[in-house]
Amino acid sequence: MELYRQVAIEVKRLIEQGALRAGERVPSVRKLSRQQKVSVSTVLQAYLLLENGGLIEARPQSGYYVRTRARALPPEPVMSSPSGTATSVEKGELIVDLFKAETTPGTVRLGCAYTGPSLFPVAGLNRAMVRVMKQLGDDANSYELPPGNLNLRRQIARRSLELGRSLDPNGIVITVGGMEALNLCLRAVARAGDTVAIESPTYFGILQVLESMGMKALEIPTHPREGISLDALAVAVRKNKIRAVISMTNGHNPLGSYMPDEKKKQLVALLARVDVPLIEDDVYGDLYFGERRPRTAWSYDRKGLVLLCSSFSKSLSPGYRVGWTVPGPRFQARVENLKFMSTIATATLPQAAVAEFLSDGGYERHLRRIRRTLATQVELLTDGIQKHFPAGTRVTRPQGGFVVWVEMPRALDAFELRKRALKEKISIAPGPIFSAKEKYRNFIRLNCGLPWTSEVERAVITIGQLARDMAKK
Repeated sequence: MELYRQVAIEVKRLIEQGALRAGERVPSVRKLSRQQKVSVSTVLQAYLLLENGGLIEARPQSGYYVRTRARALPPEPVMSSPSGTATSVEKGELIVDLFKAETTPGTVRLGCAYTGPSLFPVAGLNRAMVRVMKQLGDDANSYELPPGNLNLRRQIARRSLELGRSLDPNGIVITVGGMEALNLCLRAVARAGDTVAIESPTYFGILQVLESMGMKALEIPTHPREGISLDALAVAVRKNKIRAVISMTNGHNPLGSYMPDEKKKQLVALLARVDVPLIEDDVYGDLYFGERRPRTAWSYDRKGLVLLCSSFSKSLSPGYRVGWTVPGPRFQARVENLKFMSTIATATLPQAAVAEFLSDGGYERHLRRIRRTLATQVELLTDGIQKHFPAGTRVTRPQGGFVVWVEMPRALDAFELRKRALKEKISIAPGPIFSAKEKYRNFIRLNCGLPWTSEVERAVITIGQLARDMAKK
């Protein structure tokens, strides 16, 4: 994508989020040139694009200003309203089917949360891998038993102040990706037959874990920007014997929301009063679009009830399968034992390579670039939905990550839309796989992680056309 388009989308997002209001002056050409580290001509091209789109206007000898009448954003979905009863989970086959469809050659992968390889620092990681192979020698073939590579744990701890609280490397356990972190933490606090409170909608991987362990899911209403309803959760923990709560406080999948920090504090306090553990999934935490990284709920925990889970799979390399968890003193021994009994250890070389990459500042540079790129891709795909999907379509406004949650007219069936899209070699994720029950039948989740190409644009147009055709019947 041309650089001036990326700059234009950055300014457009500031306008749509209210940081730049109608009538206010946008940054001068030279100031934005310095801020974005681009040429003056690039900024001028970006401002011309925004002017042609009706978002800003030039005023003689005064600069550019936000127009009073900017294009309206598409409406958002409203807060979910699941039933207040726990249920068993049976989603495994549907989810496996989704992944199989993604592997069909020539398929445009808008179903799974997947980023294009060009977004990852492959060359830098390869160099880090070569260096650690030389450093380790024969030790590269040894197990890194739990809690895992010490250098990697130190590098994670070094960045922990961004999470809102300092972290002891000895309190970190390295895992095989974020899913194993989630799996181990849930097994440490609950067992088969227990009820676990989850957000609705929720990441289908959480449902898979609950299903594999024979646990029940209790879905809690969740706002598309502010996260889980604390009022509804308070009622749920009072009326039910809830063993644990799972929440994606930062970078919710599929909503893209980042829970306000004050609300995270209230969430931790609520669960502390009833002594219920919170498993916090922070896999998308580093992929925020704002000025600073939001805090974790874990940073407010003083009772050792929050088990923090994260991973480098979404932000650095999915193939390395390097995740981590901070289970806290109460649960760490149990988590380490479970880790040893299940996978014994996380692969040695990927741990060492990620640690090496983090140690020289490469990760921070990479994050700045990928966040900007993902924000642009989310913006472009959302625009495509607004232009080509049926009237009445609602779409979330992600604050980070790379997925959007789309609510279509009630009469549309997401499974039928997916069936028709697959015939056009396009994969989408139907809404019901994000619920333990048969909810969200007129919802889909779309992946924004692929670079915005003519192929992706055509795929979005095609999905919109298929949905419009279905809406007419």
